[in-house]
Amino acid sequence: MKKALVIIDMQIMPFIWKDYGGKPLYQEEQIVEKVKELIKKAKDANAPVYYVMYTELEGSPRAENQPLWQIHPEISPTAQDKVIIKYHADSFYETNLDKLLRDDEIGTIVLCGVQTEFCVDTTVKSAYSHGYKVELASDCHSTYDSSLMIAEQIIAHHNAILDQFAKIFSAEEITFI
Repeated sequence: MKKALVIIDMQIMPFIWKDYGGKPLYQEEQIVEKVKELIKKAKDANAPVYYVMYTELEGSPRAENQPLWQIHPEISPTAQDKVIIKYHADSFYETNLDKLLRDDEIGTIVLCGVQTEFCVDTTVKSAYSHGYKVELASDCHSTYDSSLMIAEQIIAHHNAILDQFAKIFSAEEITFI
């Protein structure tokens, strides 16, 4: 069984929310750089890359093909990458992600992206429940400060509790061999 990189919701909206009265995404520049590193590692090892894109219904600025829906331009998919459209936090729920991974004989998935406590958390647990070995890039998922905790605490908390469902590695430690 092979290993693949799954990038969750690294779209324009989380990175510009601060410009429209929202909160800044924690370490947004660093996460883009770390995702770029993971993409390079995966492609150097001929491991497939899957982009999961959170999508809202038509009429929303986050609807399919709308400006806020697009993948961050520094990590845009290439022709050989696979793009999965989702409407829920779980990247497997009502999507073709599981079928694509199984068709490509993937047994281990490396996960990164946004938002830590929602789509990343849910997808880690779902991937585990679907029988995949999961590796979470501990420094390659992000979120916003909440009313209860700052983003750094939310990320640390999820890295600690998700170790029941995934192996937790820094982006630097992850390999695709």
